[in-house]
Amino acid sequence: MDYETYQQSFFVEPQPEPRFRFQDMFGVTLFFEAYDAAVAYYTRVLGPPAYVEGADTRGWRIGAGWLTLLQGEAGSPRSVEVAFWMATPQEAEALQQAFIAAGGSGPAPSDQLMYVPIRACPVRDPFGTQILVVSPRG
Repeated sequence: MDYETYQQSFFVEPQPEPRFRFQDMFGVTLFFEAYDAAVAYYTRVLGPPAYVEGADTRGWRIGAGWLTLLQGEAGSPRSVEVAFWMATPQEAEALQQAFIAAGGSGPAPSDQLMYVPIRACPVRDPFGTQILVVSPRG
């Protein structure tokens, strides 16, 4: 399907007015039972955390927001997908490969229509969290 047909098929016209004036998302917090293993995995992929609070809070700067890992009794989020927006398809594919090299898994990247034309590079971390690394199509 081309992008124009996609827009006509799925976008509501006229667009509803937002109820609030959002600036951005502050970040995403994930809770892990296997917290130390999760911190080790995300450190292998993203480098050392930029925020460390006590023994059970770690945070990485992601653009204007944060990815935060916390210790949790019901951890290993399985009903969430965390999306990372990258500048180029090459950066998206490189981050996907870093997640896979550190122990994640995922299919080959593909071009998709998801609100806009994107390069989609899905990953599942070793704990079951779905990660979608995307960029504008090149």
